[in-house]
Amino acid sequence: MSILYEVINSQPGVLAERVFAPWIDMEASLRKNNIPLFSLETKHPIKDFDIIGFSLGYELNYTNVLNILDLGQIPVSTTQRGDKYPLVIAGGSCTSNPEPMANFIDLFVIGDGEEIILELLEIAREHQHERQKLLQQSAMVPGVYIPSLYRVDYGSGRTAPSLSPLIPEAKAKITRRIVAKLPPPVTSPIVPYINVIHDRGVIEIQRGCTQGCRFCQAGSIYRPVRERPPEEITTAVDELSQHCGYREMSLLSLSSGDHSHIAEIIATLAHRYHNDNLSLSLPSLRLDADAAHLLDLLPPQRKTSLTFAPEAGSDRLRRVIYKNISEEQVLQTLDAVLKKGWTKIKLYFMVGLPSETMDDIDGIVYLIDKIRRLHGRIRLQVGASILIPKPHTPCQWVAQETSDTLHSKYGILIKELHRRRVNFSWADPHVSQIEAALSRGDRRIGEVIYHAWKSGCRFDAWHELFNYDKWLEAFEHAGLPPSLYANREVALDEPLPWSHIDTGITPSFLKREYHRMWQEEETPDCKFGTCNICGLQQWHDSCHKKYLNRIQTRGGIYPSEPLP
Repeated sequence: MSILYEVINSQPGVLAERVFAPWIDMEASLRKNNIPLFSLETKHPIKDFDIIGFSLGYELNYTNVLNILDLGQIPVSTTQRGDKYPLVIAGGSCTSNPEPMANFIDLFVIGDGEEIILELLEIAREHQHERQKLLQQSAMVPGVYIPSLYRVDYGSGRTAPSLSPLIPEAKAKITRRIVAKLPPPVTSPIVPYINVIHDRGVIEIQRGCTQGCRFCQAGSIYRPVRERPPEEITTAVDELSQHCGYREMSLLSLSSGDHSHIAEIIATLAHRYHNDNLSLSLPSLRLDADAAHLLDLLPPQRKTSLTFAPEAGSDRLRRVIYKNISEEQVLQTLDAVLKKGWTKIKLYFMVGLPSETMDDIDGIVYLIDKIRRLHGRIRLQVGASILIPKPHTPCQWVAQETSDTLHSKYGILIKELHRRRVNFSWADPHVSQIEAALSRGDRRIGEVIYHAWKSGCRFDAWHELFNYDKWLEAFEHAGLPPSLYANREVALDEPLPWSHIDTGITPSFLKREYHRMWQEEETPDCKFGTCNICGLQQWHDSCHKKYLNRIQTRGGIYPSEPLP
């Protein structure tokens, strides 16, 4: 959000402001006093803006989108919005399957937004009050998907719709936009004037990941890896510290330890800020020897907690999901970090993984026992989430386990970890089922989302507000049981609701990974070996220069030097 906020507001004649979903009490006050939802910066009603953009990062926030529009006195359905209402657009990771929200969003941005938002702004200027012309022109922009320009035909299939373009400008396949080079980091962001959680400076040090965990959607939809140069990162830390006064900096990426110059970056910052009480945060470290080495390089700082994700309790199951970490590596790494004074460790696991057995669940308990024996003062916090079969991953064809099976697995973990006085948190199988159904849903799921919202669902990601019964009623109203999308194994030759979205990862690669998953075969990280032919090498070879040329020709915001 900070990147797009800066990109848009740097353009002449364009103003971007922020709006967030108000909490329940504020919503009630707005409705009682008939006050339309307004922007934070200037308090203008959001219905007065030309464009409203949503970032869709989590399926259980979908009802909040409808609620924001309704509080803004804007029709939630695209068919009810004419030229006098704002254009409603959306981006974010959930747009890798945009169909569940297709009834409510005029235009989806698929992929990186830094370039494409500027192209859309040019079209919006030209057709500011001509919605249909604006949509038709936007349909020709690579990475733009406009649901109203496609006919959906379900035929006799259950979740196998076919989409056909209604106009020549609409493409049969929507290709994900990929920025060839990361934009300059934001070093003068808006800062809060109240105490907030995670109040720290953030620098995106790289985008993408090549590790290839088979359950991980982010690892697919954010490829290829694009690293930020070390000097750009250290300069950004200097500027953030100077402009905002942050004393903690987060070097952010999907796997921060994978940056090829991460040791150099940390050493430089540690030396530069040795006497300035600067803390560095490294999210998403892998459980390997490199993690312990990187922690050694950090500047002197208070030992808070470290978070690692073994994901599974056995080496066999980690091979299945290609979380390429052995139990021996886990124990060696944790032993090393404990000896360095880090005693508060958070460990994240998953249940419901493909081919998982009760022995694998017991394996989590046994692994915890071995970790506890490493150090007498260790304080463990363990969490276990549930596999969500996400689009564009090798797990997209897998059935999510039913709540009965998941409850029995959780029962073992709760009993055994409670006996060991280990702080344990777990996911609600009902929440995960709804998330999976929304994740793998087709356009008919829009009716479910609408009726769930009308019945009072909002902030569904907050456990105190999630109402499973209301969601079941919404599915029943639409004649679509959630199990149809969440708990059903999908045939490899079955058309998928997101088949028209091309992330760059080919279906043949995902199917190959699906078979390797069941055979417990490795797919080595291509960062350290040969190309795995996932499809993105073709983008890098044939499209890389085209994207850079487009930026340079337009006099865009990005540095023009080619990638290494």
